[in-house]
Amino acid sequence: MTGTLVLAGTPIGDVADAPPRLARELEGADIVAAEDTRRLRRLTQSLGVRPRGRVVSYFEGNEAARTAELADALESGSRVLLVTDAGMPSVSDPGYRLVAAAVERGAGVTAVPGPSAVLTALAVSGLPVDRFCFEGFLPRKGGERRARLREAADERRTLVYFESPRRLAETLREMAETFGGERPAAVCRELTKTYEEVRRGPLADLAGWAADGVRGEITVVVRGAADGDGEQVDRDELVRRVAVREEAGERRKEAIAAVAQQAGLPKREVFDAVVAAKNAGGG
Repeated sequence: MTGTLVLAGTPIGDVADAPPRLARELEGADIVAAEDTRRLRRLTQSLGVRPRGRVVSYFEGNEAARTAELADALESGSRVLLVTDAGMPSVSDPGYRLVAAAVERGAGVTAVPGPSAVLTALAVSGLPVDRFCFEGFLPRKGGERRARLREAADERRTLVYFESPRRLAETLREMAETFGGERPAAVCRELTKTYEEVRRGPLADLAGWAADGVRGEITVVVRGAADGDGEQVDRDELVRRVAVREEAGERRKEAIAAVAQQAGLPKREVFDAVVAAKNAGGG
């Protein structure tokens, strides 16, 4: 008889948010797989519980190898509890591989619902919540990050991102360039913690605010595209924006596409403006 994999949500800040069932699962599991065993120790101390089963680490560095071991345990009938540092496992955290392996082995998979930075940020953002999509972390490399943002520029659902505080200012600036500086957004920092802060406003304003540096765990919520988001930009400004992107290393074709998307214009119109400026300059 196969065992059961339990995905347990853990507090994203305030330990008092831990669901009561989490303590019972921690005490009763045969194996507790934790993204960080030190954080797990602090959590169990705060909850006043002691895991009776074996505690093992399960993080990005050993996820591939340990998945097979835990899948074997599930197949042998064990109850395996998976916890990550904060929030729900598998949501931008380790877990997906183990869930897939458990399903393949015929093991049961259930969850202890708990706090979620995605849903918490969405709820307090003040932006539409009826339809949304979670984009996780953007790529670290600038070119890949800008390409991902261009893909989302016309998305009408509210967008939710995780971001590092070190890259927040640059990401917000690129969002303003790609989505339009007036696009409403919210930066949610340190949710449920002592210094919780939700900063709302146009992307351009948020980029300026973040330029001085921001600390803590960050979730960014951006309103989806809406009719009329395209800017009214004169031809000279279109040419200037293309030139800025080319100077930054983008190919002209990519620069034209990005500027057109930001301004809500056909690529042909931006292309014609660039060609006209080149011809006027005698180049």
